[in-house]
Amino acid sequence: MDLRVAEITDVQDHPKADRLYVLQVDLGEEKRTVVAGLKQHYDKKELLGKKVVVFVNLKPAELRGVTSNGMVLAAVEGDGDRVILLTPEEDIAVGAKIR
Repeated sequence: MDLRVAEITDVQDHPKADRLYVLQVDLGEEKRTVVAGLKQHYDKKELLGKKVVVFVNLKPAELRGVTSNGMVLAAVEGDGDRVILLTPEEDIAVGAKIR
């Protein structure tokens, strides 16, 4: 598993899904598009500029017409009522590998 710290640089509503965001993430050496089911749990303003952990070596997946090139990691509490993004505890460089 290749897990890296990324910064969310843009957040848009998915054009064909009510619960999805289309995120642009900066991984240091590259930028990627990631589709994430976070709309019910986070406002756009909360996500913009946030550092998160991204699973980067996944096969690209098309989600309702938008290709996602990674997965933002989150913990789910209970029946999915509460979703918490995995974020670095300290300020760390974008692109840093999680070991």
